[in-house]
Amino acid sequence: MEGTNTESQFNEDQKSVFSLRPDYPDFLNLPWHLPLNEWTEKCPLVVQLPRGLSRHSVVFVNYQSRIYALKELPPDTAKKEYEILRQMEELALPTVEPVGHVLTSTSEGDASVLITKYLDHSLPYHQVFMRSSLQRYREHLLDAMSSLLVQLHLAGVYWGDCSLSNTLFRRDAGKLQAYFVDAETSEIHPSLSDTLREHELEIMEENIVGGIGDLVAMGVISNDIQLSETEKYLREKYESLWNEINREVIIAPDEKWRIQERVRNLNSFGFSVDEVEVSSAEGGNRLRMRVFVTDRNFHSDLLHSLTGLEAQEEQARRIINEIQELRMTISESGGKDTPLSVAAYYWMNEIYFPTLEEMKSVIDSSTEPIELYCNLLEEKWYLSEHAGKDVGHSSAIESLKKKLFNRGS
Repeated sequence: MEGTNTESQFNEDQKSVFSLRPDYPDFLNLPWHLPLNEWTEKCPLVVQLPRGLSRHSVVFVNYQSRIYALKELPPDTAKKEYEILRQMEELALPTVEPVGHVLTSTSEGDASVLITKYLDHSLPYHQVFMRSSLQRYREHLLDAMSSLLVQLHLAGVYWGDCSLSNTLFRRDAGKLQAYFVDAETSEIHPSLSDTLREHELEIMEENIVGGIGDLVAMGVISNDIQLSETEKYLREKYESLWNEINREVIIAPDEKWRIQERVRNLNSFGFSVDEVEVSSAEGGNRLRMRVFVTDRNFHSDLLHSLTGLEAQEEQARRIINEIQELRMTISESGGKDTPLSVAAYYWMNEIYFPTLEEMKSVIDSSTEPIELYCNLLEEKWYLSEHAGKDVGHSSAIESLKKKLFNRGS
């Protein structure tokens, strides 16, 4: 056993050592005695798929009806990259799924090969620009890159080679989600210094502007694009995200509705909120609030584990935000910390189900209860923002019922 959940085996005929995670194929019948650049002509399992630029040989194989990406590297380099990808996976970061690594001897010398699971429905960056059907996604590409880098830095990951070529993109409700691919130069720290982050930003600017410049030279993008503006946008987007996530907010005890406002602002940037920390400030008269972000599927999984309710991520995010706020209120009134599970139970029985009962006059067979409740939270937030205080559920229920009744009539 090598590493966490990795099994090692030796192939005597091909003089290869395989270190693979359980529940994946053994890949033993692939031509490991050949360098990867010869596999396309000599291995029938190789498939052609869109891929980004790479300084190493990369092939895709259809193995037992699943697609895997194989990248040839110098000896022992694949092991290092595999271990970093495993750590990133444990941190719930958006990255390709590591499967294992192989140390082999080929006709061109010793090499190591990293095996990852192919990221279904993903696109390399040049496909986003070259396919006219993907035009609507182009404006989100830089946002996705900046957001990915912020997410990595929050987790203490120094990429070392942030570029479009080392990133894959998935379409997500009209936007793009960026996924980390190449960890060859990456490091994981408890936290990143401002010096490392600044160095990473400079690498990102140079590589991404260079990648887009290559597309201009190829005639894929109009040559009137202002590359200096692209560089400026990348830095501004990154810094606005980073500063928004890391800033602390001072609120008064009667301004708890601003917790939702703060969280919603982070949500608008595409980040989920795992925890809200509130502590006394200014002699106890005001509260200092900071938030901690997490992965983009956190809330739907958490809501289901707490309540059994199935919800989309955006719906679940809004509900968990409310449960967190309720948890803080219960903790303050009781003088002791309240577990999130207790707050969720209270929310289900004292808020969610009674609210749906009050709204039953506007519920029909086509109404989804979770979506209706989220509409109520939206109404409550707008009313509270306008009033400058939390108006409560009752006012929001009456307001929403009137709107739905007038719409129906």
